[in-house]
Amino acid sequence: MSGDWTPVVGLSVTFLTVGTAVVLRGPIGKALADWIRSWSHTEQRWIEGKYGGGQPAEEVAALQADVEELRHRLAEAEERLDFTERLLAKTRDAERLGPGRP
Repeated sequence: MSGDWTPVVGLSVTFLTVGTAVVLRGPIGKALADWIRSWSHTEQRWIEGKYGGGQPAEEVAALQADVEELRHRLAEAEERLDFTERLLAKTRDAERLGPGRP
């Protein structure tokens, strides 16, 4: 029973593969390739459209500097939070253990 369908399935896969290759080598395939190529430039195009149309490059550089400053401040806040958590953990451990024996 399964042997009856093997040639049909094989030929169908072959025709679909060849047909797809022929279609993709034509203008449809070129248009599809251009569309896929544009995916990697979408963010850059958005930035150029948003800040390139009348916005000076200095303003973009200032925004990038602000982001870097905020990252630095966030890292400092995280360090302070870690220090505070360690300090509180030491205090709680000392309270749980209780006073030492003489």
